Amino acid sequence: MSEEILINVTPPETRVAVIENGVLQELIIERVRQKGLVGNIYKGEVCRVLPGMQAAFVDIGLDKAAFLHLSDFNSQELANGSENIEHYLKEGQKLVVQVTKDPLGNKGARLTTDISIPSRYQVYMPYAGNSGVSQRIECDEERIRLRACIENYLQKNNAPGGFIARTAAECIEDVILYSDMTFLHKLWESILEKSKKAKVKTLIHEDLPLSIRTLRDLYKEGIEKVRVDSRETFLRLVEFAETFVPEVVSIIEHYSGERPVFDIYNVEDEISKALDRKVKLKSGGHLVFDQTESMTTVDVNTGGYVGGRNLEETIFKTNLEAAQTISRQLRLRNLGGIIIIDFIDMQSEEHKKQVLTALQRNLDKDHAKTKITEVSALGLVEMTRKRTRESLEHILCEPCSTCGGRGVLKTAESICLEIFREIIRVVRQYNVQQIMVLASEQVVEMLLDEEADMLAELETFLNIGIKIRAEAEYNQEHYDVVLL
Repeated sequence: MSEEILINVTPPETRVAVIENGVLQELIIERVRQKGLVGNIYKGEVCRVLPGMQAAFVDIGLDKAAFLHLSDFNSQELANGSENIEHYLKEGQKLVVQVTKDPLGNKGARLTTDISIPSRYQVYMPYAGNSGVSQRIECDEERIRLRACIENYLQKNNAPGGFIARTAAECIEDVILYSDMTFLHKLWESILEKSKKAKVKTLIHEDLPLSIRTLRDLYKEGIEKVRVDSRETFLRLVEFAETFVPEVVSIIEHYSGERPVFDIYNVEDEISKALDRKVKLKSGGHLVFDQTESMTTVDVNTGGYVGGRNLEETIFKTNLEAAQTISRQLRLRNLGGIIIIDFIDMQSEEHKKQVLTALQRNLDKDHAKTKITEVSALGLVEMTRKRTRESLEHILCEPCSTCGGRGVLKTAESICLEIFREIIRVVRQYNVQQIMVLASEQVVEMLLDEEADMLAELETFLNIGIKIRAEAEYNQEHYDVVLL
């Protein structure tokens, strides 16, 4: 399986595309005006304590106060065992916090006091009570080696907290790991020093820019190229790689072709398709994605696929293909939170098991943490995917100014009937002889054509004159009844 990373850099934004076998799998966008905050460390001030929720709002200098729950406190702070947040926080208190989730919609950022600082091979947690090794490292001997390496460093340097060895640390020499841990330890000491001098509601430590985080977090064995279309960014990446990930230097490439770098694998077309509700399957079936505030639903349909020997086989093959496509679309669209998948009903328990296995196998490639349940009695699969930043749709789109995000409009006929009711209400409330109706062109056309008889009867019944005028700027649901 061939893998590439494409980095498109322009002054207002940086975009990173992860390509597997020529197909876009993941897209990360960071805009200057909407820069992600996850990983940033702030010196905040408690502005409100909520005992009923065991949480507090903390002002870190953003437009909206951030949210800190008792469960996000570090283990040292919870040493006394109390489950009452009032024992730990009070209004006006100053504290160092880290952003774990960007502001999403109307919600402020999510915070933690359990600080973690990542590097290429390790994650340093200065307040942790123990250390660990990534679950994706399966070799027992390697896990023991990495644990021993971490423990030796902590003892020799008397460093507080603990480290987690990342997947990339597998088979890396102890010397390199020691160097990595030393860097993180010194970085934390500098952050502590800054926090003492920093003003309240200010940024203490900012995470690396997206282009460099790509090398740190997304690079793995098997990636053949990292192409970047900015000369300046290319030089910064090479400089970073030479210091922290020397094995990556050889695959970093400055792309200077005439075609935009994203056109190599038709990334722009894939982004456009990722904004559609409907996703076509190669078999002829299709998926329908509906993203709401509380959850995302995915509906699987056979569509025009009738290729199986019988109905059960047709359904099974469609669901298998859907499982693969859904896992890709979740990564690409960056859908998080609760996700409900409505697979086509299967009678065979073996088929259900195989579809779930296929879904899990494809989700294992995802960087975000996922959890899947069994098929419910209603034939639904419930799953969760960790959400740390806005979805692709929320980054690139905004609610429709015409429908307000509902996705539907009242019919012209419905608006005509509303206008008739409004005319009757106005005439009964006010002594008027003439009325002007302002509406969209579609509604006016219906009033003067299909509803012309009704309009004439209304004039006779109410003994008033009704004038109609089309307004080009009015949408279909917008109208005004004006007294003359």
